[in-house]
Amino acid sequence: MDDELSQILDSIGPRLRALRSDRGLTLEAVAEDTGISVSTLSRLESGKRRPTLDLLIPLARTHRVALDQLVAAPATGDPRVHLRPRRRERRGDVLVPLTQYPGRVQVFKQVLAPREPRLVTHAGYEWLYVLAGELRLLLGEREFTLRPGEVAEFDTGEPHWFGPAGPNAVEILHLFGPHGDQAVVRTGPSATP
Repeated sequence: MDDELSQILDSIGPRLRALRSDRGLTLEAVAEDTGISVSTLSRLESGKRRPTLDLLIPLARTHRVALDQLVAAPATGDPRVHLRPRRRERRGDVLVPLTQYPGRVQVFKQVLAPREPRLVTHAGYEWLYVLAGELRLLLGEREFTLRPGEVAEFDTGEPHWFGPAGPNAVEILHLFGPHGDQAVVRTGPSATP
């Protein structure tokens, strides 16, 4: 085995441990989700066992990352996302996925057509940014109207609904983290007066 391949394989264990740790998961939780034993997972993370595809594929699914992200494959080709809008004929919405891989946080540009509110709940965390129009957001018993440039974020375990505030469509950026993953804003050190 050449040195480069050996280095790639050696880096997978720490990457798996970091993904699990970042998501606050125990080895037992990952074992339950993947069907891989706790001892095998521990040996993979510590580098005492070499990863194989039959182990990496369920782990990539559990951590919601592409397989090439797990193995840190070198970047190839065009990094641009080639947009493929999806029209939801029944509701008249347009959904444009802005992320290529099924990672932890998914990003969409959406144009939402008017429709009747229907509160829903599900696992996850959402972040909404209004680009054009007005967005009506229902969170439990509370109601908010967001205008261009305004942002809302919330746990999707709370009953919620969002759509146009009036008869016209609204255009938004929509980030969704499936397991309570939140958008993290990193800033540099603040200037002190």
